[in-house]
Amino acid sequence: MTAPADVIFTNAEVHTLADTDETAEAVAVRDGEIVRVDNAYEVDFLEGVETEVIDLGGRVLLPGFIDAHTHMMMVGSYLVNADLSVADSPADCVELLAELDADREWVLGYGFDESMWTESRYLTRDDLDSVSETRPVVAFREDMHTASINSVALARLRDVMPDEDVETEGSEPTGVVVEDAVDAIYEAIEPDAETMRELLRSAQRDVHEKGITGVHDMVRRSRAPEVYRALELDGDLALRVRINYWSDHIDAVEEIGLQTNHGSEFVRTGAIKSFTDGSFGGRTAKLSEPYADGDGTGQWVVPPEELDELVERADDAGMQFTAHAIGDEAIEATLDAFEETDDPGAKRHRVEHVELVTDDQVERFAESGVVASVQPNFLKWAQEGGLYDTRLGEERRKRTNRYRTLLDAGAYLAFGSDCMPLDPLFGIHQTVNAPVEAQRLGVTEALRAYTHGGAYAGFDENRLGTVERGKKADFVVLDVSPWEHEDHIENIDVAMTVVDGTVVFDGRND
Repeated sequence: MTAPADVIFTNAEVHTLADTDETAEAVAVRDGEIVRVDNAYEVDFLEGVETEVIDLGGRVLLPGFIDAHTHMMMVGSYLVNADLSVADSPADCVELLAELDADREWVLGYGFDESMWTESRYLTRDDLDSVSETRPVVAFREDMHTASINSVALARLRDVMPDEDVETEGSEPTGVVVEDAVDAIYEAIEPDAETMRELLRSAQRDVHEKGITGVHDMVRRSRAPEVYRALELDGDLALRVRINYWSDHIDAVEEIGLQTNHGSEFVRTGAIKSFTDGSFGGRTAKLSEPYADGDGTGQWVVPPEELDELVERADDAGMQFTAHAIGDEAIEATLDAFEETDDPGAKRHRVEHVELVTDDQVERFAESGVVASVQPNFLKWAQEGGLYDTRLGEERRKRTNRYRTLLDAGAYLAFGSDCMPLDPLFGIHQTVNAPVEAQRLGVTEALRAYTHGGAYAGFDENRLGTVERGKKADFVVLDVSPWEHEDHIENIDVAMTVVDGTVVFDGRND
């Protein structure tokens, strides 16, 4: 006799997002696992005396979103500090920072994007001195490769910042810093375990509201791994977390014997992570041709020779490797390093961002099996007159973020947000409505990249990423169908998020 279900989700438009994307009306769950996906009549046979039946009122049920590249500490930081992503000008940023609690040791703001402002410039030391002349003030650009700091922060940290990463006018610092100089700030403000717990709990609430059931968290010099495990032991973690450890941690990872995919139901070890280049916003992404709006071709954050050594070391240890590479020169160096290893596709080595990829590199992704871990929300910069136009010029702007080209070539795509912003529906909207055909995906393809794609990049395609019998009951429920509202996907509301069969967010009555 078949045991009854614990929970039945019914009266829904269920999209499995499996290869054929079959549809159904109901899903039955037992012990956190999907036991039937079928029409409502068939699933009703699994209703028992204690079965909870949740009527979704005709809403759309999908596999939960998996953000394949995020920074959960940063998500929490946006929530407990100044969220500068909502600012429209330098003056807005100053006002938001000035509103923070005066008892804070550091005044911190996250997420400004000057490329979207009419007054398109970085914040300066003078701007931030108007917030406070006695406390250090920092405003992080949303790419996290550039920051603006006030005079107090400069005085405190200037000696540990590389000269080449501190912008000056004449001999005076402007307050704008990039790359390793930004790392010095992160090290100075690194949260302790108690603060990290607050940040991660806040971030978990936020991602649940956005339909995210799993994240690949990029972790560097952080208490986050310790806190994630403590949250799980305390029963406070309702999110599947894959931890990608920065290459700074490779000695510790080897010493304590961590292995890719080892872990628990909710916390697993992922890849070793490294940079290669910087960002387009900071003109530090490494290009084969000069920037359209400035001298130079960017810079190496980790030079190819060092990257080769890191990849070889991690690969020999059986670890997955993932490398940040934005410019075409950086992507080339990363693919070269991966192709020196034995079967990089089997190890599922990953390139993060892949913003300016050449035709030859597209074919190399497809042939090698290396995962393109990309951020569709970056397409907000791909419009005429946007950041890509300014930095790269029209011809290269049209060759950014070529998801259609990659997918048609047979490359593996995994979607994430990099917190710019953290919102799967925003990213899906960007690529479904992208300005260039080479960037554009259909609704089903984009959804699969944000579900099955992330699962595959994390070796989880057999337990996550589709709504099928035997897989984990991780779902997102949308108020309306994205197939019927292609022009407004970013405005669709998340009605419910389910992790392991448990409702962790219910917005149906909001």
